[in-house]
Amino acid sequence: MAIPKTAILHYTAPPIVGGVEAVIQAHTQMFTQTNHRVTVIAGRGEPGALPPGVEFELMPEVDSQHPQVVQMSAALEQGRVPAAFAGFASQLAEMLVPILRQFDNVIVHNVFTKHFNLPLTAALHQLLTAGTLPHCIAWCHDFTWTSPNSLSKVHPGYPWDLLRTQHPAVTYVVVSQRRQQALAELFGCLPEQIQVVYNGIDPQQLLGLSNGGAALVKRLGLLDSDLVLLMPVRVTQAKNIEYAMQVVAALKSHGFQTRLVITGPPDPHDSESMAYFHSLQTLRKKLDVAEEVRFVFESGPNPEKPFFIDSLVVGDLFRVSDVMFMPSHREGFGMPVLEAGLAGVPVVCTNVPVAEEIGGGDVMVFEANQNPIDIAERILAWADESAMHRLRRRVRQNYTWLAIFERDIAPLLHPGGKPKC
Repeated sequence: MAIPKTAILHYTAPPIVGGVEAVIQAHTQMFTQTNHRVTVIAGRGEPGALPPGVEFELMPEVDSQHPQVVQMSAALEQGRVPAAFAGFASQLAEMLVPILRQFDNVIVHNVFTKHFNLPLTAALHQLLTAGTLPHCIAWCHDFTWTSPNSLSKVHPGYPWDLLRTQHPAVTYVVVSQRRQQALAELFGCLPEQIQVVYNGIDPQQLLGLSNGGAALVKRLGLLDSDLVLLMPVRVTQAKNIEYAMQVVAALKSHGFQTRLVITGPPDPHDSESMAYFHSLQTLRKKLDVAEEVRFVFESGPNPEKPFFIDSLVVGDLFRVSDVMFMPSHREGFGMPVLEAGLAGVPVVCTNVPVAEEIGGGDVMVFEANQNPIDIAERILAWADESAMHRLRRRVRQNYTWLAIFERDIAPLLHPGGKPKC
């Protein structure tokens, strides 16, 4: 299937600060990240403020603050249609035709439901009627006709009624089910005729991940997991990594999509250390947890080469993980318990000194010889009972911008396409 060319149209674009502008910034980032071609058309903005690879088309008349638009809006808010309205709307339509004919889709933010540039709204309706607009997706964040703050600025009749008129050639998108219901009532249509696409988050930005940490998180598939266990330790027998693998196998048997990440390497100059590492690789295969148990040592950009990370990336992994798991036979002190405490990551560990002296009743402690199945069940019980973990898991699996783009936005770019959620 050919990758379509898409235009995004709004009054303004970054670096202008606003909620819609932030969404446009995130959307264009996902377009370029997934190799989709996208151009932003706006009345104000700067190409350098958009992600690399995004094209920018400046059309000042699109801006809600363009002098002619401001003048007409003042009259329209008083219920008067300026004599120049029709001519200006037709002029906008003529200006848009040669720009938009280059695209397969045009995503129009708020113009179809907000009053900020009614000549532009009228121009788009003219192009729809003439059949000269590409596949049109109306992204409706807000509605003037249902807003207590702006309802007084619209009046029955043309052109204000355009803001509550459903056009059959337009795919309408809102950002929540509540907005879906409100727009359906405004249009007098079925809610199912309006698509819901939620806003999302950028995990790298929100969690402050370094570029190297974000790349590693992606390679390990951590954001897609139900549960991420972190072992910030070197590969030594004292760390009891084989026990951790058995716990992961038990979690997998319950249908939990788990990742166990061991951050430290074996000692490549110590034959016993390397022998232990190879025995763990064998056990991993035997327990059928090759995908679930991941050594950072073997998870670099080139899997054939040993990979090492510094404390900065270890910090990244702490912020992405759900549990710091440390089933050590022995520990001199156990610094990972302190690190997890500061990072706000729950601790499950054997009764090493730091767990008893500092962790107290705030860590989940077990004996090193306890049945791994029992520990897996305790972790599962915690995961089921923790509202914070349930929300965290749901957000990272379903509401990152990349997940939203691939699941919900990309299908809209093809005729008849709908979000998958």
